Amino acid sequence: MFRILIVEDDNIISGAMKKHLEKWGHEVECVTDFSRVLAHFGRFDPQLVLMDIGLPFYNGYYWCAEIRKLSQVPIIFISSAGDNMNIVMAVNMGGDDFLVKPFDLEVLSAKVQAMLRRAYSFHRQSSLLEFKNVVLSLADLSLVFEGRSLKLSGNEFKILQLLFENAGDVVSRERIMKRLWDDECFVDDNTLTVNMNRLRRKLEEAGLKDFILTRKGAGYQLNG
Repeated sequence: MFRILIVEDDNIISGAMKKHLEKWGHEVECVTDFSRVLAHFGRFDPQLVLMDIGLPFYNGYYWCAEIRKLSQVPIIFISSAGDNMNIVMAVNMGGDDFLVKPFDLEVLSAKVQAMLRRAYSFHRQSSLLEFKNVVLSLADLSLVFEGRSLKLSGNEFKILQLLFENAGDVVSRERIMKRLWDDECFVDDNTLTVNMNRLRRKLEEAGLKDFILTRKGAGYQLNG
């Protein structure tokens, strides 16, 4: 199951997409306040965005550029303006694919599934990472501890995956930021701190207090 955010001004279209993608087991939300798309994105932390171009207040290109300052989450543009100029503009602004309206919902789900496979392709040799009886599932972005499954956001999962892959070693803040946002030069250093604090609170609520240690001036490390 993946989290998908739909940014589409037509309620009929967005409702149909939401219903169809939920049948595939995805968690789907639709933006309704188009002046606060980035705020909704930050709260929901989606793993894929379906973005219309023609929106109230600011167009889809604007919001794509804003999202790209924070995240490399896959973005599929959806628009009735399917001419070459708009497709090229969408790609140049950071879009990953383009779907021309009107479209068949089966085509939508096929594009979504293909994009998710490419973006979240995990190591085929194993779908699990383990550290001191804590298991990280690469298949469904969850953490299992003492029989309880904890769902993780995309960023939370990426942080833990990197720490699990380097268990016993200190992982620098720069390396984590590179994993999360591809080009850390454009990300406020405080953004990682916010993500890390949120993850630590979630782990503590699950009984994993001090599971991630801070190594001052060096980075982070699993507590082992």
